[in-house]
Amino acid sequence: MPKRLLFVDDDNNVLDGLRRSLHSMRRDWRMHFVSGAAEALEALAREPYDAVVSDMRMPGMDGADLLEEVKLRYPDIVRMILSGQSSREAVYRSISPAHQFLSKPCNPQELMARLSQAFAMRDLLSNQSLQKVISGLRSIPSLPTLYEELTAELRTESPSLAQIAKVISKDVGMAAKILQLANSAFVGASGRVSGLVQALSLIGTETVRTLVLSVHVFSHFERNSRVANRLSGIWEHSVAVSGLAQRVAKAENAQKALVEESFTAGLLHDIGKAVVLAEMPREYEAIFESGSGPKYEEERQRLGCTHAEIGAYLMSIWGIPLSLVQAVAFHHHPADAGDTQFTSLTAVHVASAFLAPNQDLELDMAYLDSLGLRGREPVWRDLIAATPPTHAADKASAGT
Repeated sequence: MPKRLLFVDDDNNVLDGLRRSLHSMRRDWRMHFVSGAAEALEALAREPYDAVVSDMRMPGMDGADLLEEVKLRYPDIVRMILSGQSSREAVYRSISPAHQFLSKPCNPQELMARLSQAFAMRDLLSNQSLQKVISGLRSIPSLPTLYEELTAELRTESPSLAQIAKVISKDVGMAAKILQLANSAFVGASGRVSGLVQALSLIGTETVRTLVLSVHVFSHFERNSRVANRLSGIWEHSVAVSGLAQRVAKAENAQKALVEESFTAGLLHDIGKAVVLAEMPREYEAIFESGSGPKYEEERQRLGCTHAEIGAYLMSIWGIPLSLVQAVAFHHHPADAGDTQFTSLTAVHVASAFLAPNQDLELDMAYLDSLGLRGREPVWRDLIAATPPTHAADKASAGT
């Protein structure tokens, strides 16, 4: 079924340019172009849309206010800002309501790629209520201890980027949000950013300070202690997988960028669990307490999808590079990605299988055969000794 897109801009020349540049997508997308927020809300009230792409600066209700209203009324819609106003203030205002922030003039191929990626991952989810939960998220909850450690560092006179990176590399929620911002027009990066260290370097300490202390882009997780312990277990397991994935990539002589990407992919691979735990703690508890068998299969039965698909959809609508989205989406079944060479998905699949609680995930040997990697398992297994222990993760993590 064709996707329905709503483009909003008070400049008719911009709308005409979008019509021309996106003409090739007319068979896959049904596009509606309106010249203001009021007209956009009227269009949304008449019929459903899959995405809204809005200018930032418009008379009356601007783009940030429009997307905030769209978020409240239609939380399952993908929301983007496409604007020539790329000041820090504009980006800060759009952080909550917009999934992505792109600058004008925007390469039509880039816009099409980002929207197509978001739609493709959303189609993996059969549960519409989950789509609304994910699209409505502002951020992933952060662990209280790490949140406090980060805010303490940021309140110092000269915060250290190295210390900030150290804290954020242990917190899945913070890492995901930093990558979302690094892949927006906020930093003007040439190309997609898939490494956490690179993302932090591009954003800078002052911006991180503003995001945390003023805009509150990271949410301090304050729930009951049992839920908090579950979150801690997910984080510990994710950190362990990220470390092992990084070592596996190094063992395969991967280039430096792929080694860093493997670390980031490992950190994010279970981010869907954090979404379920934070937004649906009762469902998460029921899955965790279920009987034998892989927990991700129990997720599919109860939720209609797995944490891998949930996490991948969130990453895709946030504009995270496709290689990371695929590593999150397919770490249970890597062959589904269709790779023909070693990628960060390979590293994460290997690491998550080796560190899976209760042997919930087995190596896909047919996939490894297709990459010519059979026989490398003993080498990778020897790397586990250099990976942080996952005892708490074994107790608190539901699945792999």
